[in-house]
Amino acid sequence: MTDIHSTQGSNPSGRGGTQAAGRTRYMAVTGVLTAIALVLQAIEFPLPMLMPPFIKFDLSDLPALIGAFAMGPLCGVIIELLKNLLHGLMMSQSVGVGELCNFLLGAVFVGVSGAIYRRHRSKKTALIASLAGAASMAVLSLPINYFIVYPFYYQFMPEEAILQAYQLILPSVKSILQSLVIFNLPFTFAKGMVDVLITFLIYKRISPLLKGHA
Repeated sequence: MTDIHSTQGSNPSGRGGTQAAGRTRYMAVTGVLTAIALVLQAIEFPLPMLMPPFIKFDLSDLPALIGAFAMGPLCGVIIELLKNLLHGLMMSQSVGVGELCNFLLGAVFVGVSGAIYRRHRSKKTALIASLAGAASMAVLSLPINYFIVYPFYYQFMPEEAILQAYQLILPSVKSILQSLVIFNLPFTFAKGMVDVLITFLIYKRISPLLKGHA
């Protein structure tokens, strides 16, 4: 990971130039990764037989996780914020509720992952950090869905209809909360781990470019 602060230079003007270049790269990387995240957020698709059709999968947290590892946890959180602000302005279908929840979950995911990785930058720490971030996001998804997302859905689709969508996959579920524990929690964790897997596959190749070492 590259810190945006410069190393000690031989003179103040040189140090200031390095700091300015670091800030410029930080903003450029954040902007590019935000744009990629916005595109990925628009490319979402359902997972038939695994989740109800109104729950869709996307890879929009992937650029934010890469940013958190390369530039620090704040960069990842900023990418999540900008991605959802732009998505809300351009293509929201949930009056901002979906974007708010996406931001909260994504910010926890990349914030926790990036903060742990920043303490000790190694492959082992990156894996531990990613697992912790994905687990935190999955746990947080329960109260967010139960108290924010689904009450909003109930204005357009009765609670019974939503429950029936889960029961079509697993008839034994008896409540929305039970459905969230059985379906949404592991789905959210798995979604995060897919981002982690892709990050591990490509990070070494793109890290020098992000950090300006290419």
